[in-house]
Amino acid sequence: MNVFRLAGDVSHLLAIIILFMKIWRSKSCAGISGKSQVLFALVFTTRYLDLFTVFISAYNTVMKILWTFSIYLESVAILPQLFMITKTGEAESITTHYLFFLGLYRALYLANWVWRYHTEAFFDQIAVVSGVVQTIFYCDFFYLYFTRVIKGSGKMSLPMPV
Repeated sequence: MNVFRLAGDVSHLLAIIILFMKIWRSKSCAGISGKSQVLFALVFTTRYLDLFTVFISAYNTVMKILWTFSIYLESVAILPQLFMITKTGEAESITTHYLFFLGLYRALYLANWVWRYHTEAFFDQIAVVSGVVQTIFYCDFFYLYFTRVIKGSGKMSLPMPV
């Protein structure tokens, strides 16, 4: 464990809490991509299925193939949400904060991997490459978040797609 991983996990938890707060307060899922949420559910289901067994065998191998799948899927699971924001041209403040903390979680995990590489000589190519891809998807959102939400009115208005 290091500070980057802990901060990344806290950021991920904050994103989930913000999502639940948004749904609870508004009594609506408006502005939240159902496709992204289904993909994230699949990500974490496939990632942690092996916790239900201690049997080390071909089954364990299959589960670790599912772990790899979950890592790859997580890198693109946010795309429907980002496309939804682009299509509608705006997002509620709480939705943008949810996305910010999800992106921050990914960015902090990149710092975690750099830290672990330098301190433990640990490098997981699948996780790093997928994490970099996912963080790249967030870069445009981060730019808009800082220029429109933080400095603006609370709603993030985007230029309409051409």
